[in-house]
Amino acid sequence: MTSTTDSGGSGSGSGSSDNGGSRREFGFGIYPGALLGDGHGIIHPVRPDDPARLAAALDLLQGAEPGFRIRIYRSFARTATPPPQTPDGWEPYLERPGRRVDLVLQFREPTGGRDGWEAYVRSQVREFGGRLGSVQVCEEPNADLPVLDGSVPGVLPALVAGVVAAKDEVRALGLDAAVGFNAVPTFDPAATFWPELGRLADRRFLDALDYVGLDCFPDVFHPVPAERLADATAWLLHTFRHTDLPKAGIPAGTPIRICENGWPTGPGRPEDAQARALETVIRTVADQAGPLNIDGYALFALRDADSSGPGPFHHFGLLRDDHTPKPAFDTYRRLIAELGPRLRESARPGQV
Repeated sequence: MTSTTDSGGSGSGSGSSDNGGSRREFGFGIYPGALLGDGHGIIHPVRPDDPARLAAALDLLQGAEPGFRIRIYRSFARTATPPPQTPDGWEPYLERPGRRVDLVLQFREPTGGRDGWEAYVRSQVREFGGRLGSVQVCEEPNADLPVLDGSVPGVLPALVAGVVAAKDEVRALGLDAAVGFNAVPTFDPAATFWPELGRLADRRFLDALDYVGLDCFPDVFHPVPAERLADATAWLLHTFRHTDLPKAGIPAGTPIRICENGWPTGPGRPEDAQARALETVIRTVADQAGPLNIDGYALFALRDADSSGPGPFHHFGLLRDDHTPKPAFDTYRRLIAELGPRLRESARPGQV
């Protein structure tokens, strides 16, 4: 549901028998909504979703791929009104075989209290059941912005407890759903998130952790020259794998995945540049999938909140707010068709 000012430049990932030590089959996906959050609050779309047109767009993007992830955000809060589910009316998006929910469970309890949190996580796993492809516990817990979980007290204990609860329920129900969490890039060497997580990351947590997601937006909040975009993206991926995760004791056998990436259009940001930037980033992720144990990529987002809006957060979509496609829509469709078979082959059993 949110984008961040972060970027400058399912089996058990800890080596358990759930995945036999190999990377899960690489999967593509997208957030199919238009509602999102910026640094100040929620941005509501100026036009309602047209489920039939969005479902048709998802069919085109998926093409011949056997699977495709649909990202859905839900929130927990006990003493306050939680943010709305987004997208609403998502059921038609799952009608095609192979579609799975990439469920995000945000921790938005302003007191930081966990009463009811683990039960909520378990109930969400039960509700989605076999439709689940993955469960992401918390949303950007290392980003201290009002709409993100990093601004909520007690988010780290909630993250650890939520991952364990989600995986316990997945196992109890016999589901094939990966459980993990996401984060944004860390640019401050003195940042405490990863070491603090490492102090809480006991064996139950590491055994439950199937992946760690990275939300990154190179050349969005901090400009990157086009000729350096691939290198900047690779640097973000390598830093996440080799610098950030080891501080928390998360091993190399735990896959990483891109949970949110996008490039907004709008004033001074032409639509053809969006297509070029996304192609560069996605190809870089694909090139690094084997070396860095990356098992997926999800694009943020399918549709603009407001194609006439003044700021970049209004324009992240591959579709304009009237549901008509920008050039980047065909770029993503083409890249899925080209890279999907190659990445599936590289993730066959025995290869990491």
